[in-house]
Amino acid sequence: MRIGEHPILTFEKGKEITFYFNGIEMKGYEGESIASALLANGVKIFSHSIKYNRPRGFFCGIGKCSSCLMTVNGIPNIRTCITPLQEGMIVESDAHELPEGMPYKKPSKQTIEADIAIVGGGPAGMAAAIETGKDADVILIDEQTRLGGQLVKQTHKFFGSSVEGAGKRGIEIAKEMENEASNVARILLKTSVIGYYNRGYHFLAAVNKLDGILYEIKAKKIIFATGAQENVLVFEGNDLPGVYGAGGVQTIMNVYGVKPGNAGVIVGAGNVGLILAYQLLQAGVEVKAIVEAMPKIGGYLVHAAKVRRNGVPIYTRHSIKEAYGNESVEGARIAKLDEKWNFIDGTDKDIECDFIAIAVGLTPSTKLVQQTGAKIKFIPAAGGWVALHNEYMQTTIDDIYIAGDSANIEEASTAVIEGKIAGLHALNSLKSIDGYEEKMNAYLKRLEELRAGIFGARPKEAKMKIHEGYYEEIGRGRNS
Repeated sequence: MRIGEHPILTFEKGKEITFYFNGIEMKGYEGESIASALLANGVKIFSHSIKYNRPRGFFCGIGKCSSCLMTVNGIPNIRTCITPLQEGMIVESDAHELPEGMPYKKPSKQTIEADIAIVGGGPAGMAAAIETGKDADVILIDEQTRLGGQLVKQTHKFFGSSVEGAGKRGIEIAKEMENEASNVARILLKTSVIGYYNRGYHFLAAVNKLDGILYEIKAKKIIFATGAQENVLVFEGNDLPGVYGAGGVQTIMNVYGVKPGNAGVIVGAGNVGLILAYQLLQAGVEVKAIVEAMPKIGGYLVHAAKVRRNGVPIYTRHSIKEAYGNESVEGARIAKLDEKWNFIDGTDKDIECDFIAIAVGLTPSTKLVQQTGAKIKFIPAAGGWVALHNEYMQTTIDDIYIAGDSANIEEASTAVIEGKIAGLHALNSLKSIDGYEEKMNAYLKRLEELRAGIFGARPKEAKMKIHEGYYEEIGRGRNS
């Protein structure tokens, strides 16, 4: 299941090592995720549901769901999609509690103080670190093994201006930003922020579970750049192993060099679905079809044309009705939709495939920022619940900022500018920055340019509602 030759990517593999899954000896590469090593060995079933014992498999690839929770070296509920493989690891499925009599190992504790703590190492978080790191003590925390977020899996060239890396592939932009951020900020990887606490100052608790380290982080300012998580779609069999989130497929394929399967169906013809289709073809994976519920394609036509030239059919006004198979996906049943979004009888079409990729949008990850007490609101145009904030990315809680997809689902270039805005404003509130007004106005103008045109209408509408809600909330606070 590993990818051989690739037209763009060269997969750097660590030392070949041995690990054990449910007592079976397997081979993998040091440093790759446990989940990718299992998929490369042909393992699709990671665990079973507690109530009905239904098989469960890989889904999101970024630690946002519970599909890949397994027991590793006796520790239950490890997110195997973001945990690096190590020599001799013992991986077990279907264990959700500590074994009886297992000794409790008290974690070591480390205390960290910083001017600015940034949670999330994607484009927004890295941009914030680059903006602030030369003039303040900054720590950047991410639960992945490297910085980059969604950029590390994007092989296509970006549009826009040279400022946001137009003409460069996402993987190249990620590497450049990773190097810049690492030169100016302290980086804490493989570490999950598990809580925010107000102790009269801003306090984060973070943990590296496998290394047994608990971090206590005190910061004057916090920027949450926690990204987003895959939306799921309701249909029969949507929990079968082999039903993946689109981003999960990109992670397994473009980061770890493992095929998600031999032939797949993609649900969703926005930019993510279209780009994913082409990336699958690059990896030598057959794309049987793209299914889109809307009457027309939602992504850029240049992406759609590229996919169609490679013989991939795109079915608009269709949706998936069922994923079928014994223990894992063996096919997808699709059908045509009427104007009321109901399936039309007699239009069912079965497509044989061994995986289905769901590309129906993202939902902002707001759980951590909610813990600060920042006001959140459900705004459909923004992708769901978001923290209200002003044009400087400042939430309704002093010294708490938000940026990127966790603030509104948009493009990576927009996330970069928002990260810079949040960082610059937070930095200037700590100490006066020369040329602050001119620099901030340039960033705000660039955001306005990025949101111009037909594809910027939705995020622009969302931001207007977010800003209006922020000022209404702040106004009530002042009057009470």
